[in-house]
Amino acid sequence: MSNDLKTSGRCLCGEISFTAELTNNHADACHCGMCQHWGGGPLISVGTAAGDLHIVGGEKLTVFESSEWAERAFCSKCGSHMFFRLKPTGQFMVPVGLLDSQSGLGFTKEIFFDERSALYQFANPTTKQTGAEVRAEFAAALSKKRQQRSHRAEPGS
Repeated sequence: MSNDLKTSGRCLCGEISFTAELTNNHADACHCGMCQHWGGGPLISVGTAAGDLHIVGGEKLTVFESSEWAERAFCSKCGSHMFFRLKPTGQFMVPVGLLDSQSGLGFTKEIFFDERSALYQFANPTTKQTGAEVRAEFAAALSKKRQQRSHRAEPGS
């Protein structure tokens, strides 16, 4: 991956491919119970903003609404996990294993650390957030986004 944060990848069978502009050059791990159930362990992913993930072969994509605020997608042919999407922001989290290259990425953050399985622990130093910290951060960001929308909707704004 080059410094411009453009990347590409594909599912296991190759029926779905994508290009993306990443929001930064680091991968994060999510240890929440849903990610563990979805993939058998933590989701290690890179982020991309809404509109910056371009999928080819989308007709093979199956999307599952995993909660009122998120959805997860997979290839209907091979089962590869393609992305996790935060519905309020449109942000996508793409598993690093799908990327054609992980060159230039760093691993810097773990979220829902308090839900991590006791069977593993990453050796490199990372920032760690509990589920409560992540939910509070997300709620604050969502509230700010709603306020911005309401200000734009007000007459004379």
